[in-house]
Amino acid sequence: MNSSSKYSFRNDYSELAHPEILKALSEVGTKQFSGYGLDEYTKSAADLIRAKIQKPDAGVHFVGGGTHSNLIVISSLLRPFEAAIAPHSGHICMYETGAIEATGHKICAVNSSSGKLTPNDIEDVVAAHKDEHMVNPRLVYISQSTENGTVYTKSQLQAISECCRKNGLYLFIDGARLGAALCSSACDLTYADIANHADAFSIGGTKNGILLGEAIVLCNESMKQDFRYHLKQKGALFAKGASIGIQFEALMKGGLYEKLANHANMTAAKLAEGIKNAGYEFLHPVETNQLFPIFPKAVFEKLQQSYEFYEWEKISDKSAARIITSWATPMEMVERFIDDLNA
Repeated sequence: MNSSSKYSFRNDYSELAHPEILKALSEVGTKQFSGYGLDEYTKSAADLIRAKIQKPDAGVHFVGGGTHSNLIVISSLLRPFEAAIAPHSGHICMYETGAIEATGHKICAVNSSSGKLTPNDIEDVVAAHKDEHMVNPRLVYISQSTENGTVYTKSQLQAISECCRKNGLYLFIDGARLGAALCSSACDLTYADIANHADAFSIGGTKNGILLGEAIVLCNESMKQDFRYHLKQKGALFAKGASIGIQFEALMKGGLYEKLANHANMTAAKLAEGIKNAGYEFLHPVETNQLFPIFPKAVFEKLQQSYEFYEWEKISDKSAARIITSWATPMEMVERFIDDLNA
């Protein structure tokens, strides 16, 4: 419980860290290690990720958070006059305080009710930017899963990847919730598929059981050179980089990453079933650990007396909530929410 005695469904990072992560950190104790991500733990974590994605030559780097990851990858790839294409609900458009624009790069936002881009969306943006009097779209940004909790399928991602290659565009996938996406029953993609179709992507740890940290994975050979310079210049080359490496090593061993993501999805599915059975609809399909149920105002306000969650969108006299389960959400809290909703 938080300090207000309400159970929080606001996000999937309210809990500190899984016990196995804390154990891994405590076992290192006062052992000395090399700085700036050159330690044995970080190297081991990077190798575990390379094995998981089946790309032994991939560049793997660890940073503190999702915004840092997006900022560094995008700004390192684009020249000053180049722009990114993204859905209007994408994290870089809505929730990063203009971090990308602050580096001098325009975001060409595309309206999307599903939170996903299509090849036609990308082609339209490219066609609209005709000459040197406009920015030059050079990178496509998508999230897996999206800000709406939806996921790209293999055929959808393959089509976007082919469109990017045809138009000379980089494809970058924000994987802040990649675990939830790949463990979703709606998703037929593997880690290897992600690596084969993207030029770069991230693997989120902050929202899947560790204290903090994201892994940046570079699949395009041209991106790897000098990337550590970009990390250093943007304040992401941590002296105690081992603190993130230790966590990711533990997370990638023995299927812990997938175990935690599966729990988040399972509790979300149980919650969605209860909400549906109570007679309520959803703004978006429930495919991962994010739910957007639509409640009458009175029901919404009553539930907020016992639980914390966001009002995502007003719909006439109703409100769509954003409810998120995590790797640590107790099933009894899900059942209590459903009981309270039915009451």
